[in-house]
Amino acid sequence: MCKDCRRPYYITTAIAYTSGKPHIGNTYEIVLADSIARYKRAQGYDVFFQTGTDEHGQKIELKAQAAGVTPKEYVDNIAGQVKSIWDLMNTSYDKFIRTTDQDHERQVQKIFKKLYDQGDIYKGYYEGLYCTPCESFFTESQLVDGKCPDCGREVQPAREEAYFFKMSKYADRLIKHINDHPEFIQPVSRKNEMMNNFLLPGLQDLCVSRTSFTWGVPVDFDPKHVTYVWLDALTNYITGIGYDCGGESTEQFKKLWPADLHLIGKDIIRFHTIYWPIFLMALDLPLPKQVFGHPWLLQGDGKMSKSKGNVLYADTLVDFFGVDAVRYFVLHEMPFDNDGIISWELLVERLNSDLANILGNLVNRTISMSNKYFGGEVNNTGVAEAVDEDLKAVVLEAVKKADEKMEQLRVADAISEIFGIFRRSNKYIDETMPWALAKDESKHDRLATVLYNLAEAITIGASLLEPFMPDTSKKILAQLNTEKRELCKMDVFGLYPNGGKVTDKPEILFARMDIKEVLAKVEEQQAAEAAKEEAKEPKEQEGSGQAEDGNAGAEQAVVDVEPKAEITYDDFAKLQFQVGEIIACEAVKKSKKLLCSQVKIGSQVRQIVSGIKAHYTPEEMVGKKVMVLVNLAPREMAGKLSEGMLLCAEDGEGNLALMTPEKTMPSGAEIC
Repeated sequence: MCKDCRRPYYITTAIAYTSGKPHIGNTYEIVLADSIARYKRAQGYDVFFQTGTDEHGQKIELKAQAAGVTPKEYVDNIAGQVKSIWDLMNTSYDKFIRTTDQDHERQVQKIFKKLYDQGDIYKGYYEGLYCTPCESFFTESQLVDGKCPDCGREVQPAREEAYFFKMSKYADRLIKHINDHPEFIQPVSRKNEMMNNFLLPGLQDLCVSRTSFTWGVPVDFDPKHVTYVWLDALTNYITGIGYDCGGESTEQFKKLWPADLHLIGKDIIRFHTIYWPIFLMALDLPLPKQVFGHPWLLQGDGKMSKSKGNVLYADTLVDFFGVDAVRYFVLHEMPFDNDGIISWELLVERLNSDLANILGNLVNRTISMSNKYFGGEVNNTGVAEAVDEDLKAVVLEAVKKADEKMEQLRVADAISEIFGIFRRSNKYIDETMPWALAKDESKHDRLATVLYNLAEAITIGASLLEPFMPDTSKKILAQLNTEKRELCKMDVFGLYPNGGKVTDKPEILFARMDIKEVLAKVEEQQAAEAAKEEAKEPKEQEGSGQAEDGNAGAEQAVVDVEPKAEITYDDFAKLQFQVGEIIACEAVKKSKKLLCSQVKIGSQVRQIVSGIKAHYTPEEMVGKKVMVLVNLAPREMAGKLSEGMLLCAEDGEGNLALMTPEKTMPSGAEIC
């Protein structure tokens, strides 16, 4: 409920990594943080809400090279996309920080030097297993099935000169802090994971610089090193509000730090609950009060990724359903500590059942009946019955429960409590039957009270709804011709003004949708996108004015190939072909022709080297379903082991096109 003072409340999201456009799973986090920030403002807190972008690292450097632009040009573009989506989703952040901001980079350099000078950072050599997408080193024991424990991709042996942070120096202190502050890591399952898998077995010193790439914050006293991305990225939470490790921090920093809440995805909980607290201890700064590792929003039965081809974007969904419907879905469908599921079918179902039927229909019926029976005027005549008290009790109890759930960060549960108000109001209409009361002149005053109670219940529900569906809340209150109710005034039922007049033309808040029509439109859009991408192909191929299928809009070309010796079926049967999915790809250094792909075939991942660099960029390769010769004997090519062959078609001019399935087929499907 409302607080008595304007106490500061500092909330942050993880900063979005600028490797590509954020999908709806990424967007969920900013919407979740926004709902918490808005609710805290309604409680009376002086909220500061920070988000932004993480823009350095090897992965960015490689993506920029593949795109033929500078790293800064690349991140400027992606950061712009991130910010536009955050704005599209009506999020009320106070600051959007970028790790390429000059003031941030200066502080990162000063922090690095301070930690080095006080002996927490030292120079050495790193030799271990490195995951490029996660920009993380791992020991053999930390791998899961020989792969990166965070993303499941292949890791590569790496050795380079680096600076290290003495993590073990602060480990005992961090363990004590976690044990003394059970609220520090939420949910509890995340805390147990960090303690049992990382802290208690013993921390290794952390690599905090790199020399194998240049896109990062330079270590100013050793310029061939750039700051490791996590020391750079995590410090945004303090540099963004004015921290200066030279002792000149701003009043804003002194007011806001320590943060009340770091809201992050569960996949980066280790960095925020182990690395970040230890960095802060070394800087002699208090730790954030709470780190909440939220679950993932999954498409079907898997995490969204471009390589899987199952990515949904917020702007696409908004085009179909509108901003508030998308906000409602991602907030309501995400459990507290389990992954949530998103699909077109579920979106339509929720829109129709919850938003159109329960909420939209309630508002429309109430306003329409007020206009029909009383010319839009709403009055409480005091003619009450027992059913009224039950409605009031449900509404006031929902206010209390929603507040309790928000204190626990159980946002989905809080929304369910609010919709309990709307459900009970619909039941109240069925119980009181206003249309029947209207037929009896002696029931005129009773009818007025019924409609007043509905207007009051909707006012409270719509006011509570504002942090989650701000535009919808505003529209409902405008139709009722009233202001948003303050939280501290929601412990009383009956504050809607007597004589208030509702709008004479109720707006349809949410129109029902037909799932078949939606899916047909989705398929149409996807086909249009595919055609658009196909039209780009001729421009992207080197030395060729033709698309991958060899068709330049003219007559189809043919190629005659010199025949090889005839084989028997038994010869052919020895060859094993399967569908593979390319999950990662990079150019082979010192080679003009070779690309090295990580290809998922069923449950296995194989490394395959192919001479197709002139025809495909690494970026184009990722996500493709391809035809793979699986049982070809491994061989080394340019220092890389190749464990199979990708099949291509070649025209008379030497242009290549990967062989791909005509229809969607699962990774590992046998080609026969």
